[in-house]
Amino acid sequence: MSELSILPSTPNFTNPFATYWIDAWQRSILYLDVMKRRGAQYEEQSARTAPHVLDYATELVCDGRSLARPVNYGLVRIVPPAGVVIDPLKRPFVVVDPRAGHGPGIGGFKADSEIGVAMKAGHSCYFVGFLPEPVPGQTIEDIVYAEATFLETVIERHPQADGKPCVVGNCQAGWSVMMLAALRPELFGPIIISGTPLSYWAGVEGQYPMRYSGGLLGGSWLTALTGDLGAGKFDGAWLVQNFENQNPANTLWSKQYNLYSKIDTEAERYLGFERWWGGHVTLNAEEMQFIVDELFVGNRLAAGEIRTSDGTAIDLRNIRSPIVVFCSKGDNVTPPQQALDWILDLYDSVEEIRSLGQTIVYTVHEKIGHLGIFVSASVARKEHDEFASNIDLIDVLPPGLYEAVLEPRGEAIDHPELVGGEWIMRCETRTLDDIRAFGGNDIEDERRFAAAARLSEVNLANYRLFAQPAVRAAVTPPVAEAMRHLHPLRLSYELFGSKNPWLAWVEDAAEFVRINRLPVEPDNPFLAFQEQLSNQIVEGLEHWRRLSEKVAEETFLAVYGAAPLQAALGIDQDTSRPLRKAPKSLLSGALLETRIAALKEKIAQGGTLEALARSLLFVGMVRGRADERGFEAIRRIRRSHAGAGQLTLAGFKALMREQYFLLLIDEAEALEAIPTLLPADIGERRKAFEILRGVLESSGALEDAAAERLERVAELFNIGTEEVDSNPTPGAANKSARVRSVS
Repeated sequence: MSELSILPSTPNFTNPFATYWIDAWQRSILYLDVMKRRGAQYEEQSARTAPHVLDYATELVCDGRSLARPVNYGLVRIVPPAGVVIDPLKRPFVVVDPRAGHGPGIGGFKADSEIGVAMKAGHSCYFVGFLPEPVPGQTIEDIVYAEATFLETVIERHPQADGKPCVVGNCQAGWSVMMLAALRPELFGPIIISGTPLSYWAGVEGQYPMRYSGGLLGGSWLTALTGDLGAGKFDGAWLVQNFENQNPANTLWSKQYNLYSKIDTEAERYLGFERWWGGHVTLNAEEMQFIVDELFVGNRLAAGEIRTSDGTAIDLRNIRSPIVVFCSKGDNVTPPQQALDWILDLYDSVEEIRSLGQTIVYTVHEKIGHLGIFVSASVARKEHDEFASNIDLIDVLPPGLYEAVLEPRGEAIDHPELVGGEWIMRCETRTLDDIRAFGGNDIEDERRFAAAARLSEVNLANYRLFAQPAVRAAVTPPVAEAMRHLHPLRLSYELFGSKNPWLAWVEDAAEFVRINRLPVEPDNPFLAFQEQLSNQIVEGLEHWRRLSEKVAEETFLAVYGAAPLQAALGIDQDTSRPLRKAPKSLLSGALLETRIAALKEKIAQGGTLEALARSLLFVGMVRGRADERGFEAIRRIRRSHAGAGQLTLAGFKALMREQYFLLLIDEAEALEAIPTLLPADIGERRKAFEILRGVLESSGALEDAAAERLERVAELFNIGTEEVDSNPTPGAANKSARVRSVS
C-alpha cells in the first residue's frame, strides 16, 4: 500500500487544515476497518448454534428442547471466575434475559453486571437464555412453564440455601417472570424486574410516545402480516428497529460519529456492544401475536384478563414474593408509569397490598436510559449491587409498598461497620399517591387506548379473513428467508462483511494507518468546527424527533378520542369507572377473614423471639423505613447466638410477617400480650431489651414517636427502673431521648 493513498504528497505538518485533513482521512480508514470487523463479528455470531455475549464461562444445566413442551430456552450455571467465593448457604440468583429481538447475554455482558454483582455478594448464579430459532409451535405459555422447570431444578441443586431463588427479569423477560410467579408462587424468592412494561398504556402526555405506536398502525394486524411474511416466524430485527426509531439522533448519527471521532479508543467498546445489538433472533408468529395482543395493545396482564390454555386466570395479586421494580425517568421505552402503574390497576390502597401479604419495593433512577438499566457499569455498582447485597432484607420486609432509597455511606452515619458497600439502602414506606405523583392516564386517556384495542381486534379479524390466506399462500420459507436477509438492519452488517470484495483493501490500509498515525491536536480549529457541525446535526435530528412525536401524539389523541369512533367501537363515554381495573375475588375476601380469625388465636402464643419481633415492628412501623444496618445487626445476632442461629431466613420471615399481621389486626391486644411472652427472670428480659434497642438504634437515634414507642416497650418488658433524658426544647428533647436499663 503506497503512502500516497493515505497521506498527501507534500504534507505541511504545521498547517492546521493539513493536520486535520490527515487525521480525518486516517480516522476514515480506521472507521471502515471497525465496520469490517463488525461485519465479520456479525457473521461469526450468526454461524454459532448458541450465540451469546456473556462475559462468563457456563455449564448447561437444562435444555428446554428436551422438555415435554419443548422451547428454545435453556438454563445454564455461571462458573464463578477465579477469586470469587460462593457461599452455598446464600440463595441463588437466576437472571432471565429478554427475547426482544437481540440475542442473549445482556444481564452478564460485563464484569460489572447483574450477574457480576450477585456473585460478588457470594450468590450462585444461573442464566436463562435462548437460541436464535424458536421450536416450531412453541408459545409464550410453553416458555413460562419451561421457566418453572428451570426454577425447580435450581431449587433442587441448592437444598441448603437460606431462601428460594432471587429471580431477575430484564425488560420483556420481566412480565414472563411475573406471569409464572402468579401461577407458581412457591418457586420464588424476591423478584427483581428491571425496565419491564407491565402497564403498557400508561404514560404522560408529551412524553414516551412509543405507547401510541400500536394505535397509529391500526393495531396488531401488522404483527400478523409480518409473521406471515416470515412464513410463520417474526423477525426480531423489526423489534430492534423499533428501539432505534425512538432515538433517530443516536441511530443515524451520534453512535457512529462517536466511534469516528474517538476511533483510537472507542473501537473495542463499540464492537463489544454491537456483538449483542446485531445478534438478531426470531420468534414464532404466535408468540409475537400474543405479546402484542395481550400486552402491548390489549394491556391485559395488569387487569387480570390473561388466561392460560386450561382457563387459569393470571392474577399478579397471587404473587407472594417481594417484588422489586427498577425503572428510570430517562427510559423512553419503559418509563416509570409503565413500570409502576400496574400497582394502581390491582390495588385500591396500601392496606389492600398489606392484607394480601405482598411486598413491593420500587426505585426510580433519574436519567439512565433503557439499555443502561442492564449494561451500565455505574448502575450495576450502585443499584444492582445494593439489591444483591440486601436481598435478604427485602425478603423479610413487612408487607406494604416501599421506595428503595440509596445514599452514600459517608463518614457521618451511625454504625458504618454495619454497611457492606459504598451506599446505604433503606426502604421507606410509600402510598399509592406516591405512584400517582409520577403522572399517568386520566379516564379520557383510558377510553382512547381502549378504543385502540377494540379497533385492533376489528382490523386483525378483517386481515385474517380477507388477506391472510393470500399472503400465506404467496410466501414460502425460502422467500421469507431471503426477505429476512434484506432487512435494513441486517444489510448494515452484511454489507461490511467478508462477502463484499470492495473492502478487501481496508485491513492493510488500516494497519498502515495505525503504524503511521498522526492524530490532530485537540485545539485544532477545524476539529472544533467538526464538533460544532456534529452538534448541529444532532440538534436537527432531535428537532425532527420532537416534531414527529408531537404529531404522532396529537394524531392518536384526536383519532381515538373522537366520540363517533368510540361509540362505534362500543366504548362507554359516560362512565368514570376505570376501564381496566382488575376484578376483586370474593373467595380472597373469605380466605382473608378466615386467616384473621386464625391469627387472633396466636396473639398470646410464643416466647421471647415473638416478643422481640412484635416490639421491633411496633417501634419500627412509626419510623416508616427499614435500613440495611438494622438487618445486618439482626444477622450478626443470629450468628453469635446458637439458639437464634437455628432460625432459618424463611422462618424469620414467617415470624416477622405473623407478628406484623397481629399488630395490624389488633395492636392494643398484641401489645398487652407481650409481657406474657417474656421470661420471668428480669435479667433475661433486660438482655432481650438491650438486643431490641441495639437493632433499632443501629440505623440512627430514635426520635419523636419512635422514641416514645420504645419507652412503651420498656414498660411492657418490665426491666426495672427507667431513666429518660428530658429537655424542654421539643426538637432537642426528642433527638436525645434514650431508654436505659439500670441494674
